[in-house]
Amino acid sequence: MRRLNRKKTLNLMKELDAFPKVPESYVETSASGGTVSLIAFTTIAFLTIMEFTVYRDTWMKYEYEVDKDFTSKLRINIDITVAMRCQYVGADVLDLAETMVASADGLIYEPVMFDLSPQQKEWQRVLQLIQSRLQEEHSLQDVIFKSAFKSASTALPPREDNSLQSPDACRIHGHLYVNKVAGNFHITVGKAIPHPRGHAHLAALVSHDSYNFSHRIDHLSFGELIPGIINPLDGTEKIASDHNQMFQYFITVVPTKLHTYKISAETHQFSVTERERVINHAAGSHGVSGIFMKYDISSLMVTVTEEHMPFWQFLVRLCGIIGGIFSTTGILHGFGRFVAEIIFCRFRLGSHRSTSVPLPDGHTSNHLPLITDSSMR
Repeated sequence: MRRLNRKKTLNLMKELDAFPKVPESYVETSASGGTVSLIAFTTIAFLTIMEFTVYRDTWMKYEYEVDKDFTSKLRINIDITVAMRCQYVGADVLDLAETMVASADGLIYEPVMFDLSPQQKEWQRVLQLIQSRLQEEHSLQDVIFKSAFKSASTALPPREDNSLQSPDACRIHGHLYVNKVAGNFHITVGKAIPHPRGHAHLAALVSHDSYNFSHRIDHLSFGELIPGIINPLDGTEKIASDHNQMFQYFITVVPTKLHTYKISAETHQFSVTERERVINHAAGSHGVSGIFMKYDISSLMVTVTEEHMPFWQFLVRLCGIIGGIFSTTGILHGFGRFVAEIIFCRFRLGSHRSTSVPLPDGHTSNHLPLITDSSMR
């Protein structure tokens, strides 16, 4: 009884076999079939390599939500060189809440040379080239996100030559913590002093002829300092054409959470609009000479996550490639053989058409001559 049930089960499984085995004596090989098989295997190998490359690659996913964090402080990372002596300039921040953050809270004034050394000029040239490419191809920002903490630091390298000239510029670098509201970071003539209605700068003791707000922004970022990230104003250099000149940067800061396979950090992206003009009260161009960076905080927060193709999806795509190529090449090969057989059959029929045979009485016969034993000898 068990043997009978086992036999029935085996017979049922044989009927469900979707891969019938064809005896080798029934299989016919051909040169055309071998050629098509070679093309199919080559295509499968090429597409498999390409698919594996796609599987190894990653992409950045962007998600947007409302930023609900209003109580934390915002960090501003600054590295700016101004073509004036340090005793003549002052930097500070004044926000919409009328809170003043003095430069003494985290900024360092360092006397330096404004002109760069050859190595530093090469660094600035490369950085400006990257900035121009980023403005044209926005997808390169994903590459920068993925390479954070892996690439070299974007900071200005130290001078390789020991110049004996006296410093003619002031490098203001460091970081400040400000309220998470719109504000104005500025560098102007004179040191800042507190004032009941805000603040003021002691500019009366500085000669007007010494005003020169030519500047170079080696680095400006908001939030956590991440090596390898290139910000929109890094490498910017502006040369003043007049002593009384104002440079303005209008910045929109977007809080960003960055999650990659290498790092997880809270930073900020920003966009910037630039404007510069000469202060001339007689012509109606009012203002104060200096460098003004007016920033505003966006209410949206961006979460950037690095994603990877799941392994099961890679297998499904790979099976689709292999099965699709086998099916397609089989159909094309069968269709090609069908067309070739039709052409060859017509050619053979045309070459074996009946020929007319003359008869002794002057008539002709269109029938094929009979094959006799004498003709076969």
